[in-house]
Amino acid sequence: MPPKTLIIGVTGGIASGKSTVTRAFARLGIPWVDADDTAREVVKPGEPALAEIAARYGPRVLLADGRLDRRALREIVFAAPDERRWLESVTHPRIRERLVERLAAFRRSEAPYALLVSPLLFESGQAALVDRRLVIDVPEAVQIARTARRDDVDEAQARAIVAAQMPREERLARADDVIDNAGDEADLADQVEALDQRYRVLAGLPGSH
Repeated sequence: MPPKTLIIGVTGGIASGKSTVTRAFARLGIPWVDADDTAREVVKPGEPALAEIAARYGPRVLLADGRLDRRALREIVFAAPDERRWLESVTHPRIRERLVERLAAFRRSEAPYALLVSPLLFESGQAALVDRRLVIDVPEAVQIARTARRDDVDEAQARAIVAAQMPREERLARADDVIDNAGDEADLADQVEALDQRYRVLAGLPGSH
């Protein structure tokens, strides 16, 4: 049988370092699709999802050029769980449809494995699209500090964002593999290298690359 292209779901809480880990795998020649990028695609001007969002919330969620004001929308949905659920009902099916198409292309490729990078891998049901689930883990205090710094919000807002996500313990309980991203770059590189070897073996290929 020909080697199978595995799909590895990569997830983690906000500011856990998913992009950093993805770039490390990319340097090893591994392709990926990012659910956040896909989420931005489905709300571009002209897309049906943006029209639905604008109809519900009005011009306060639109920038002057007609693009979605993601920060304004985030403030609305984080303050109201019902609104977050409505937004997810509009965007998640469209995101999933596009992800399914791209993962199918990966399956047909010659890559030993590919990544689906998604902060909502478990919450959105996207975990059903992958073969293994890799969680990028950092302590909650690190998440809060990084979020406040990166997103230019105060500590209380950063805590609220972290609290709105799946609890760290639940995320770890669902993981097949875990990367601890609380260390330095060298430590992270070693963990990625080890997982790359493991995934190649699981795909039926020699571990070396």
